[in-house]
Amino acid sequence: MGMMRVIVEEKLYDAEFIDERCENFEEFKESLDIYTPDFVQQTTGVKWDKITLAARTYAINSPASIFFAMGITQHTHGTDNVLATSNLALLTGNVGKLSAGVNPLRGQNNVQGACDLGALPNVYPGYQKVNDPEVKKKFESAWGTALSDTPGLTNTEIFDAILEGKIQALYMMGENPVLSEADASHVEEALKKVDFLICQDIFLSETARYADVVLPAASFAEKDGTFTNTERRIQRVRKAIEPVGDSLPDCRIICRIAKKMCMKGFDFTHPGEIMEEIASLTPSYKGITYDRIDTVGLQWPCPSTDHPGTQFLHRDRFNTKNGKGKFFPLKYRAPAEIPDDEYPLVLTTDRSLYHYHTGTMTRRVEGLNALMSHELLNINPEDAARLGIDDSETVLISSRRGAVNVMTKVTDVCLPGVVSMTFHFFESPTNQLTHCALDPVAKIPETKVCAVRIEKMK
Repeated sequence: MGMMRVIVEEKLYDAEFIDERCENFEEFKESLDIYTPDFVQQTTGVKWDKITLAARTYAINSPASIFFAMGITQHTHGTDNVLATSNLALLTGNVGKLSAGVNPLRGQNNVQGACDLGALPNVYPGYQKVNDPEVKKKFESAWGTALSDTPGLTNTEIFDAILEGKIQALYMMGENPVLSEADASHVEEALKKVDFLICQDIFLSETARYADVVLPAASFAEKDGTFTNTERRIQRVRKAIEPVGDSLPDCRIICRIAKKMCMKGFDFTHPGEIMEEIASLTPSYKGITYDRIDTVGLQWPCPSTDHPGTQFLHRDRFNTKNGKGKFFPLKYRAPAEIPDDEYPLVLTTDRSLYHYHTGTMTRRVEGLNALMSHELLNINPEDAARLGIDDSETVLISSRRGAVNVMTKVTDVCLPGVVSMTFHFFESPTNQLTHCALDPVAKIPETKVCAVRIEKMK
């Protein structure tokens, strides 16, 4: 928002684009008044001259792209963070043309595809809302069964519902929330309570050890299908080896279970047939066939089999009722938990170059373990000196939710007052510490900010 104040004051915004294709600009412009240089510097820790330089660089050089990773969303104001990037792109006209836009970098290579095809609690494939009567009718007709028009629960809300006695059974695929979910002890409590837990995974994860039934799934190299990347490109994935042991591709496991439950419509013999059903029900995928993406993927929306795919979105209009992009006035909100005398440091989570997520796959690779075999607490030299802590010393880090032993790494990667850890290592489960306060819209927990203290081991 500070950058946008600079762009507006210096009249570096795209007035023509705003006039023709946007709405709510005047209200948005007034909202920038609170983002004074002093307030922005104090809140962000970034000097105003650097913010000014960034604003000018972005506004003057067009086209310009914004890319953000998952950390932007893992706050109680994560939705506002994303809306702020949208405001910035609209302000400079960096939407609807090549090499522009707001581009989320997903946590895995097919998160986009999973979202596209209904792995969200409030939509069917193609982001068709479950509470839309016409959409509901279409899918009921295609699937031959009655469907609910009530949105389901998000990932985080599911564990709360188990503890409240509202969910008795859970079927989990490829997730390891015992290590990945905020306030992970809360998750463990829920997994112990749920009556029946099924885990479908390629390895026996920390979460799968709680399961009543474990279904062995095949890896990407053992199955056919598609991945959809962050530019909406749907690409073929081809089986390189036969599934190891008794493992099966996810779709075959699901179809087998459905048949055992006497469900109709699960007689697929190849993923290409599933793609045909997807195309028949999902307008943005309507023109996608395995033949068409045999060598080169296509980008949705692709509404017909003679359509070339859509290279970038919003060329002529936005996907809104009036076709216009909307500016959102935003007020800064502090994190749910800030440092105090008892817990004086901020913990944020980050990633190692050598391991992925909860380490279910990468920690089974000898070479990667040789590069990094245990958790490290990154701590600024000023904080380490004040606490009398040396490099490579084992300390106790605690929050209001738990405590973890971890080895230190004294480094200026972290600013004074901030420490960081990954969550790749079950021996030092970082998410026992993190905060489960949620963004009110996206329901994503605030894993990027929690208050902690560090103590030398006795």
